[in-house]
Amino acid sequence: MSKDRVFLIGLVAALIALLAGLYMGSQHTGTKPQTAQVLNPEALSNLYASRFEDVDGKAYSFSAWQGKTLVVNFWASWCPPCREEMPAFSRLQNRYAVRGVQFVGIALDATESVRAFAGQYPVSYPLLVSGTAGVELARQLGNASLSLPYTLVVSPGGDVPLVHLGPLAERDLDLVLHTMLAH
Repeated sequence: MSKDRVFLIGLVAALIALLAGLYMGSQHTGTKPQTAQVLNPEALSNLYASRFEDVDGKAYSFSAWQGKTLVVNFWASWCPPCREEMPAFSRLQNRYAVRGVQFVGIALDATESVRAFAGQYPVSYPLLVSGTAGVELARQLGNASLSLPYTLVVSPGGDVPLVHLGPLAERDLDLVLHTMLAH
């Protein structure tokens, strides 16, 4: 067997192990959302300094959403729990947009995979493709295991009332948003 072939087999095995680890880490079912997280102020600054493109190449800067309630969801098209929660996030985006809430999906995925997903399952909020910068941003924002899905809510003042690893139930996120906006 040639060295190139052994290298390629090893690379494919490592990629499969990484994807399996991300998927298995996302299988936290029945857990309640974590609340009142204190994130490093530098991490939030890095979020607002981030700029990613959608599948059409349109650039979005998070600084444009500063001052809004921001729901950030790290996801991938190959992640079943990620795909399952997106219709609920779309409904909540539609419900809360008039109250200054902005959902943003950050795909840790390839542009073509996100494009195919969005064509088949459109959502009502931006789906941005991040590459390795999104992985680092997720880590900075508290996702030490780099599992998916990973969702956080940032208030207009920079507080983080919700951080959640794994699938997030619509009713749980709705309650957090309703409570935040009632004050």
